[in-house]
Amino acid sequence: MKLIIVSGLSGAGKTLALHSLEDRGVYCIDNLPVSLLPAIAEQMPNLAAASPSVAVGIDIRNSTLQELPHLLKILQEKQVVYEILFLQAEASVLLKRFSETRRRHPLTLAHPHLSLAEALELERRMLSALAQEAAIQIDTSHLNVHQLRDLVLLKIGLHDEHVMPLLFLSFGFKYGIPQEVDFVFDVRCLPNPHWEQHLRSLTGRDLAVIEYLQAQPKVQEMQDNLRQFLHTWIPQFEADNRSYLSIAIGCTGGHHRSVYMVEQLAQHFQQQREGVLLRHRELT
Repeated sequence: MKLIIVSGLSGAGKTLALHSLEDRGVYCIDNLPVSLLPAIAEQMPNLAAASPSVAVGIDIRNSTLQELPHLLKILQEKQVVYEILFLQAEASVLLKRFSETRRRHPLTLAHPHLSLAEALELERRMLSALAQEAAIQIDTSHLNVHQLRDLVLLKIGLHDEHVMPLLFLSFGFKYGIPQEVDFVFDVRCLPNPHWEQHLRSLTGRDLAVIEYLQAQPKVQEMQDNLRQFLHTWIPQFEADNRSYLSIAIGCTGGHHRSVYMVEQLAQHFQQQREGVLLRHRELT
């Protein structure tokens, strides 16, 4: 069994991540006192028949958080297999989420003088060491609940063990490069439909944009090169027992060229294998 430690910033989606794992049969405990981690690890063999893994939620509410580095060393000495999943988001996004739900930040309960922005910044600093230890980090700033659920399950590896999932992601470079991917390809060198007035308001999923890009020789050439690259290297990653492979394709705004390329590649590989996912970050 594997022990999954789920942590992250308040409002970044930790509860949703735990619910997603629980729905897949993982035994989940939220807000576990850090000092009980070794005891939970000792009980894992007794849970093996009913659950594939154990997940524990640890966050800023934990009064003994400072003990975590020492306890992780104990788990390593006992050869407990564990993985840390850390969820974070941009400050502006977290502020918006708290304002929409009208919930108080946990740190403001103990420190009423803190503003929400100050509490979020303090929490980020307090959890920075844990974030650095995390093997899996997910930025949820641009994810909806369904995308976050799928990405958590993908990263943890709760899928058909005979299939390595492929995730194709489109994005806009002007909004930042996604952190949770294995490969990033830049298609900004291709002809841009944005400069065609009648195409500007459309996306790479619309027929007019598709026809425009399909008529461009360089677009087809890059698409063929990407297919060839992936056909060559996907088997190598599968042979290395990778849990998943994520491929991000970016253009300037993430609405035309990258969307088109992701759609085309995903459709191509969906015809040949199971477990092919696609997501358009800027179209959410």
